[in-house]
Amino acid sequence: MTNEEKIQHWINLSDRDLETAEWVMKGGYNLHAGYMCHQAVEKILKGYFAKIKEDTPPLTHDLTALAQKTELYNLMDEQQKGFIRVLNPMNIEARYPDYKNKIAQTMTKNVTQNILINTKELLLWIKQRM
Repeated sequence: MTNEEKIQHWINLSDRDLETAEWVMKGGYNLHAGYMCHQAVEKILKGYFAKIKEDTPPLTHDLTALAQKTELYNLMDEQQKGFIRVLNPMNIEARYPDYKNKIAQTMTKNVTQNILINTKELLLWIKQRM
């Protein structure tokens, strides 16, 4: 697989995760939508990493670390950095029972809609730099 094919693979995975986030949110699964938003951002960051480094992305789910490794973090405004900090725990907290109930209580429909909007904006911002 060429590097361009790898990059496109990451983009496709990110797009699919965003579609999944929208779909599960419509069903009222707000926590799962947040998790899928995290996955979409993680995968686009890995695609960006593959593009600029021409290497395999690191095996991490930490969005801040990924953004820093791609140097996108330095280009992000404070709102984007803050959003990544909000989204980052969704990967762990959405999957483990001890955290799941705690975060599920905060994931109202309105909060989830805002996460989805911010995810779309961040994905577009990253794609424009690719």
